[in-house]
Amino acid sequence: MSSTSISIFIVEDNDWYAELLAYKLTQNPDYVVRRFATAQSCLDSLSEPPDIITLDYALPDGRGDEVLRRLKERLPDVAVIVISAQEDIRTAVGLLQQGAYEYLVKDEETADRLWFTVSNIVQQLALRRENTQLRKQIGQKYDARRAIRGHSPAMRQLFTLIDKAARTNITVSIVGETGTGKELVAKAIHYGSDRREASFVAVNVAAIPRELLESELFGHEKGAFTGAVARRVGRFEEAHRGTMFLDEVAELDLSLQAKLLRVLQEREVCRVGGNGAIAFDARLMVATHCDLAREVREGRFREDLYYRLLGLPIELPPLRERGDDVLLLAEGFLQEFCQQNSLAACTLSEEARQKLLRYSFPGNVRELKALVELAAVLAENGTIAATDLPLRSPHPAADTAGGVLPADESLRAQTTAIVQHCLNRYDGNILQVAAQLQIGKSTIYRMLQNGEVQLP
Repeated sequence: MSSTSISIFIVEDNDWYAELLAYKLTQNPDYVVRRFATAQSCLDSLSEPPDIITLDYALPDGRGDEVLRRLKERLPDVAVIVISAQEDIRTAVGLLQQGAYEYLVKDEETADRLWFTVSNIVQQLALRRENTQLRKQIGQKYDARRAIRGHSPAMRQLFTLIDKAARTNITVSIVGETGTGKELVAKAIHYGSDRREASFVAVNVAAIPRELLESELFGHEKGAFTGAVARRVGRFEEAHRGTMFLDEVAELDLSLQAKLLRVLQEREVCRVGGNGAIAFDARLMVATHCDLAREVREGRFREDLYYRLLGLPIELPPLRERGDDVLLLAEGFLQEFCQQNSLAACTLSEEARQKLLRYSFPGNVRELKALVELAAVLAENGTIAATDLPLRSPHPAADTAGGVLPADESLRAQTTAIVQHCLNRYDGNILQVAAQLQIGKSTIYRMLQNGEVQLP
């Protein structure tokens, strides 16, 4: 049978009636029907269990209630539809209490009612199979040791913290450079926890305009502001019974920090333009590449919110501190990329491996993945040479801003050169460039808009 086929056993000693039911059901080509004239012949065939059984109440070798009991002992999850000439209510109720899915009385409409009953069961089976498959995929995709590779001491410690975080609902604060996999860690915790079957809702605070962020997080009512043409459910409500992940949480402005603090204290949100409080039950995880303690000291982040968010702190190591994990990750990314793109398997030459080990990877794991995928495309004869790895600098420690400054230029020209250099170095990550140079994001955006600098 194909994966979409539905196996149905018809247990009926009246040949003509069994033929009628079988004829009706086989109008659907996905239904595979087998007929049995006795209860024992059906019971002897359960080594290949069906999805549905129709059971005549009055069989020559057993009453329906006894046969139903034996079927349920063998196959507790199978749907059994009892078909009987009896219209006794007590009999029907007793069979339903024993676990029968439905009780149908034999008359001229029985075949039609059976068709609709089977259709309902099939829909439920499809949903059950889909949910089982999704849970299986989720479990495979987000198992921490599958999704996050590494054998270095720092990674072994990380796996220990992920396991501990998954066993409780403690708030988790994840700190790490851009590209180290902060959201991946948050997903590993969520899908390893007892909230795995509910939603994982991720919001990148830095990617949403400030004036829209409150509505995004908490929702709004129709007419709350210009353009609010309908009610919108906020992300905290969407995360009910699941996990709310706030990435780049340091980018929240102070007024929204105060509102977030109240939401976390009260465990309820109030939509923009609304009056009623809406309770929610969501686990919170946050991430940032900034030093939140320093942000508190410098007055850019509320101290009370900082302690509310701190929870279990997890610091992700940069790739340059993970030793041979670089090669482990590179080989994994290489294998995945070749499989996904139907390419012949590629290997790293010894020179390429040494080149990767010497590089500091300012873009961390994200940069390594992009680099390896490009190298797989450039490689000849299935081997990645060192020249197939276009690193930005073989010795990044010596790569300073001073080496890129134009000689005898104005301060503005030198400033532009420094910003462009950092944009190139940090792979266009404006937040990281702003933090590194200690300038506002708006300055960089304005320079981009004016064409003074460009994203790499």
